[in-house]
Amino acid sequence: MMDLKVDEEEVENGQPVSIEAFASSSTLHGLSHIFSYERLSIKRIFWTLCFLGSLALLVFVCNERIQLYFCYPHVTKLDEVATTHMTFPAVTFCNLNEFRFSRVTKNDLYHAGELLALLNSRYEIPDTQMADEKQLEILQEKANFRHFKPKPFNMREFSDRAGHDIQEMLLSCFFRGEPCGPDDFKVVFTRYGKCYTFNSGQSDKPPLITMKGGTGNGLEMMLDIQQDEYLPVWGETDETSFEAGIKVQIHSQDEPPFIDQLGFGVAPGFQTFVSCQEQRLLYLPPPWGQCKSVTMESEFYDTYSITACRIDCETRYLVENCNCRMVHMPGDAPYCTPEQYKECADPALDFLVERDSEFCVCEMPCNVTRYGKELSMVKIPSKASAKYLAKKYNKSEQYIGENILVLDIFFEALNYETIEQKKAYEVAGLLGDIGGQMGLFIGASILTVLELFDYAYEVIKFRLCRRAKCQKKHKGNNSDKGVALSLDDVKRHNPCENIRGHPAGMTYTANILPHHPARGTFEDFTC
Repeated sequence: MMDLKVDEEEVENGQPVSIEAFASSSTLHGLSHIFSYERLSIKRIFWTLCFLGSLALLVFVCNERIQLYFCYPHVTKLDEVATTHMTFPAVTFCNLNEFRFSRVTKNDLYHAGELLALLNSRYEIPDTQMADEKQLEILQEKANFRHFKPKPFNMREFSDRAGHDIQEMLLSCFFRGEPCGPDDFKVVFTRYGKCYTFNSGQSDKPPLITMKGGTGNGLEMMLDIQQDEYLPVWGETDETSFEAGIKVQIHSQDEPPFIDQLGFGVAPGFQTFVSCQEQRLLYLPPPWGQCKSVTMESEFYDTYSITACRIDCETRYLVENCNCRMVHMPGDAPYCTPEQYKECADPALDFLVERDSEFCVCEMPCNVTRYGKELSMVKIPSKASAKYLAKKYNKSEQYIGENILVLDIFFEALNYETIEQKKAYEVAGLLGDIGGQMGLFIGASILTVLELFDYAYEVIKFRLCRRAKCQKKHKGNNSDKGVALSLDDVKRHNPCENIRGHPAGMTYTANILPHHPARGTFEDFTC
C-alpha cells in the first residue's frame, strides 16, 4: 500500500514510474526479469546476459540486412507473352560492294581513284597483271587524264550515284504473301555506302504488322548482288571488300542501323531463313542498374539508343579531329574529301572503334527492343531450277549461282520475350526482415520501441523540470531570508517587553500552532 501511495503521489507530481514498474509492464521480452524489486541474484544476471546476447545478435543481423540493401541487388525475370499481332521489324541491307564499277566516271577516278586503290599517287594503275582484261581496258581509258579538267567532287553525291540501285538488285519481294517493290524501301547511308531499309516506319508509312508466325508470314525477297559491278581489289582499303553478298541488320524502327558492327552476312547461291523472336528488355536505372532513363540530348536523334549514341559520338569525334564527316554521318559539317577519308577519317574511325573505348561511352537505355535470330540456309538454285531462273531473269546459269540470293525473315511464333530487371531487395523487405529479427531475438515491435522512447522522454523531461524547480526554489529561499532579517530588525526596534503589554484577549488557544500545545500569548511564539 505504501508503494502504491508513493506511485500515486509521483504520478500526481508528474514523476514517471520507476524503472522496475516500467519493466514489469513493458512488452520488451526479458526486461521485467532484469529490472525487478528483487535483490541482485544469479537469475537476474542470467537474464541480463541472455538479453545482451540477443541484442548483439539482433544488431549483427540487422547490420547485415542493411548492408545488403545498400548493395542494391537486382534479379532478372524472363517471361513469354503471346499476342494476336506484332509489329514487324525494320530490315536494312547493304551490298558488300560500295560502288558499282560501271558508274565510276573519269572525274570520280581522278578524285577517288587512290582512295579506292584503283590508282596510285601518280594516277597510274598500280598492278595491271591482276586486272581483268575487260575491266583493265575500261580503266585505262578512264585513267587517261591528259588534257582532263577535273570538276568539283562530292563524296555524298558519288555514293548516291555509284551505289547499287534497288531497282536493279530487287528481283522479287513479298510481305505476308503480298507483293512489295522498290518503293517500300527507304535509302539510308551507312559505312557500306548506299543501303536500303524495309519497313522503316518513316515517310508517312506506319510500321507493318504480322498476324502469324512462320515462313510466308514475313518478308521474302530475291536479290541480285551484281558481282560483275564489283570494283577490282588490288589492295586493302576500307572502301572495298573481299567478300561477295549482302550485310543485313534487323532492328526496331526507333533505332538507326549500325550495320557494319551489328549486321550479319548473307551469301549468294543460298536461300537464307531467319527466324526471329522479339525481345523486350527492361533495365533498372542506378543504383540498381546501369541504364540511362533520360532522353537523348542530341541534335540528330530524338530517341536514345546505343546505336544513336555511337553514331552521334563518332560524328563528333571526326568533326573535332578531321573537320569533316563521313557520308553516313548526320549533321551539317562538310563531307570529307577522298584525301580526308584516306588520311584522317578512316584511320580515326578505325582507331575509335577498335581501341579508344573511353571517348564513346554509351549507357544502356532502360527500354530496349532487340531481335534474337536463328539462321538456316539451303542451296539455290537447284539443278532442276537453274535453267528456269536463268531464262526468267535472262542470265546464265553461272550468273544465277554466283549472284542470286533469297532472304526470308519471319517471326518464329506470335509472341515476344520480356527480360526485366527487378529490385531484389526493397525498403519493405528490409523493414520486414528487421521486424522479424526483432521479434525473434528480443520480442520487440515498432510499438515496443515507441514505449522505450516514451519512457525515456518522460524521465528526461521530469529531471529537467525538477532541476528548473530546484533553481526556482533556491531563489525563493534567498528571498525568505531577506524577510527574516527584516523581522529581526523589527524585533530589535520593538522589544518583546513592549509586545507583552497587549491586552489579555490577544492569546491563542492550545494546539492552534504547531509544537505549541499549551495556551499562550503571541509574544511567546514570536520571542
